[in-house]
Amino acid sequence: MKKTGLFLSLVLATSTFLGACGTTKETGEKDTAEKKENKFKVGMVTDTGGVDDKSFNQSAWEGMQRLGKEEGLEEGKGYKYLQSNSDSEYVPNLTTFAEGGYNLTYGIGFLLADHVGTVAKQYPNQQFAIVDSVVEGDNVTSITFKEHQGSFLVGVLAALNTKTNKVGFIGGVKSDLISKFEVGFRAGVKSVNPKVEIISQYADSFVDTAKGTSIASAMYGQKVDIIYHAAGNVGNGVFTEAKNRAKKGEKVWVIGVDRDQHNEGMPENVTLTSMVKRVDNAVFEVSKKALDGTLKGGEIVEFGLEEKGVGIAPTTSNLQEGQVDKVKEYEEKILSGEIKVPSSEKEYTEFEKTLK
Repeated sequence: MKKTGLFLSLVLATSTFLGACGTTKETGEKDTAEKKENKFKVGMVTDTGGVDDKSFNQSAWEGMQRLGKEEGLEEGKGYKYLQSNSDSEYVPNLTTFAEGGYNLTYGIGFLLADHVGTVAKQYPNQQFAIVDSVVEGDNVTSITFKEHQGSFLVGVLAALNTKTNKVGFIGGVKSDLISKFEVGFRAGVKSVNPKVEIISQYADSFVDTAKGTSIASAMYGQKVDIIYHAAGNVGNGVFTEAKNRAKKGEKVWVIGVDRDQHNEGMPENVTLTSMVKRVDNAVFEVSKKALDGTLKGGEIVEFGLEEKGVGIAPTTSNLQEGQVDKVKEYEEKILSGEIKVPSSEKEYTEFEKTLK
């Protein structure tokens, strides 16, 4: 963008000269650069949660939209998404982008990992990326996050704000990935107050909002007053239940995930905070490398606290005085290595011993 601005200034300052001499070498270079940029295409295949899940897929799409805006790409041509309504659509959607000559094709979510691996082998001269999983292949970039670190921080806030000493965790589909959210959250809670009881349950889905409502209803009914969800659209059902209870005067909270979900708790204002996972930044940065021609493929790119890839949401209006500073204290301990946040059940068992 800076080079283009400089070029335009020179054109305005020397219009008479250019009119007499015709196209300069610099003009030719600019035209070539524009043609190259206009040929770049990046595609994104969602998981079954859909692009408007107000969470993971939506964040990825926002990163791609940012790329389009900053690089002058046209939606539908320079960048595009295909929504998957079932897992049977993953391979066809990925193949559509590959057949269309897209420079980079994303599979959003670990559920697409095997499918990305399959299609990437069929199109070895094109670049692919998988978010939230690792796929081997010289033309596949694996994007992962330290979700356990961000989940630890919202666990700290849950422990500081619970009035009943009971908090809950609702996961989508049981997996090593979602387990990182759960054990990180539990570690954060117990680090502040080992006496807080934590109830966890999985919905076996990322799309069943009714299941989210049902599980949340049962948890709140057991005196849980804060629920952290890592469940995609299932989480929308958690918000529904919390808002319904708030309308009746019951004070309960939801901790959102992936994006700042403050607005999902309105108008009843039931979002305590959210664990933001900057999928948008990751998609933007990897896509930018592909556009610049510097994306190598075959690498694992990880985003944690140090890379500002995870953390608490910028909306802090429902947190009490001093709680943001408390979170920063724990964040510094994690970054310094004083606290090693567990990312699996095995690691959590060892971590729990340090609290006694």
